[in-house]
Amino acid sequence: MRRTASPLSLILLGTGVFLLVLAPLLVWYVQPRAKVTPIDVDTVTVFTGTGSYFDTRRIATVSGRPLTITRQVRGDVADSVRSGRAVWDVSTSVDAAHTLPAAATHDSLQWTLERWVTDRRTNEPVHCCEETPAFDGEAYLKFPFDVEKRSYRWWDGTLGSTVNLRFAGTKKVQGYEGYRFTGRVEPAKTGTRLVPGRLVGQPGRPQVLAEEWYSNHGIELVVDRRTGRIMNAAIGPRKVLRAPGSAKDAVVLLDSRRMEFTPATQRAQVALASADNRKLRLLGETVPLGAVVLGTLLTAAGTVLLLRGGRRAPGERGRHDFDAAPAM
Repeated sequence: MRRTASPLSLILLGTGVFLLVLAPLLVWYVQPRAKVTPIDVDTVTVFTGTGSYFDTRRIATVSGRPLTITRQVRGDVADSVRSGRAVWDVSTSVDAAHTLPAAATHDSLQWTLERWVTDRRTNEPVHCCEETPAFDGEAYLKFPFDVEKRSYRWWDGTLGSTVNLRFAGTKKVQGYEGYRFTGRVEPAKTGTRLVPGRLVGQPGRPQVLAEEWYSNHGIELVVDRRTGRIMNAAIGPRKVLRAPGSAKDAVVLLDSRRMEFTPATQRAQVALASADNRKLRLLGETVPLGAVVLGTLLTAAGTVLLLRGGRRAPGERGRHDFDAAPAM
């Protein structure tokens, strides 16, 4: 007799096949497209440490004082959507105790406003959308997705160039492990500044175009491997003035052996990295694996039911039934 497939077997088989097709689709298509730099960001990171700075009230360098670096990153959503890039406006201020809160940027020891534009998938710099200044490198406020155990070219805005950061193992930040990268900046001339001659050892000259020199005692970044988010950062900036053509530091404008993310900033960065990781792991591992397992089981169950067949369709007669019928 002819058997008909039961609706249940077809549902199980169809659902199983769908899940088996969905699994690689999530891994190879959906997850890679989820690995994009966000555009609707509004974050504040704070570095603290101690060091020296030039106090304009005393016209002298003071030492052993608390220093704070505050950086706010805001995404320009309209320009990002229009350009298809990640457009971030970055405000950075360096403050002593008497110039805080950092919101009063006109009182800060140093304040800069920059616009950074990057490719949302590769993290490569993109020169558009009124970017300022033009920059280069592979890593900036974040590293690319899927960070590798190798050296990266990190953009140092004060230097105006890239710094080679070497992979230096792993390190935990607030209990969360990341890749550690380190480097340093040797003294380099970064510009000039018109100052009274006496500041740079030339009292006989009322104004001197002094040279600004910058170096960094040490850079240490701890980065989340999957997302490239920087969970902790420590830097050792040093800025000085030199008389024109001199190799000797005349005035220390800023100097700190180590300024590091505050514990609150570390916790916030770790929380963001953890949340982003969960989303990517869900799309790239958890859901695809579950889809494969469940899809295999459902496909197998549907196939078994289909092969075993269902009940005879109502009113249907088999071939032998017709053979046994009396002739008219």
